[in-house]
Amino acid sequence: MNERIADSHRVFDRVSQEYDAARPHYPEALYVALESLSGVRLAGATVIDVGAGTGISARGLLDRGARVVAVDRGERMLARLRARTPCPALLADGNDLPFRTGAADLVTYAQSWHWLDPARSVAEAVRVTGDGGAVAGWWNSVDPGKADWLAANQVRLAESCPGYIGPVLPGWSMPPIAAAMADAGLVVAKTWVEWTRSVQLEDFLTDLRSHSYMARMEGDVVAELLARERAELGRVFPDGRVTVPMRVYLAVGRRD
Repeated sequence: MNERIADSHRVFDRVSQEYDAARPHYPEALYVALESLSGVRLAGATVIDVGAGTGISARGLLDRGARVVAVDRGERMLARLRARTPCPALLADGNDLPFRTGAADLVTYAQSWHWLDPARSVAEAVRVTGDGGAVAGWWNSVDPGKADWLAANQVRLAESCPGYIGPVLPGWSMPPIAAAMADAGLVVAKTWVEWTRSVQLEDFLTDLRSHSYMARMEGDVVAELLARERAELGRVFPDGRVTVPMRVYLAVGRRD
């Protein structure tokens, strides 16, 4: 595992407050698609949510009746999850899950699988899912092809943030979780869910601050970047409310 991935939990712990305050939720259609592609009804299902962070996905699953156990390597992230998410939460590594074989109906990675070892993580997820179980990973992404202001915003970030990874980069794609699932012998299905996020400008900027490429940068540099974006986006959204085209990529692997 490379150094960037190995220290990811420490990077996100540094911005756990921003992550908790401003990262987007997942739309209802995502959970509908998850049930459809996985064959697992969330109500009553045992779900291990790996890389649960501050609990955004865990709360979404709980709201739909799942029995959720949250797992993350970040102590501060988990502290925020525990403060307002009524589920067990374990400080543990997704590459070495502390659960018995067949313990879960579903293992999920919401915005997290790309920080794990591709083969080891999926092998562990397969191990802890029982017969008829499934593994699922999904990622929220902005959709700059649908708004010129958003495309310009992402280009500025790509030019200013050395670690930027996003949809305006040549050859950019979603993490290859579908291939890893197929390699592990799972039957794979994929889909995209489009949605629109309406958010205050300051929350949009706080969300940017929570991303790894900005979290790794020096504070004064980040402050300067956010001030620039506040000015640029304030001209587009003078009322201070931003409408952001979004889409979620979902990949599901079912045990055959």
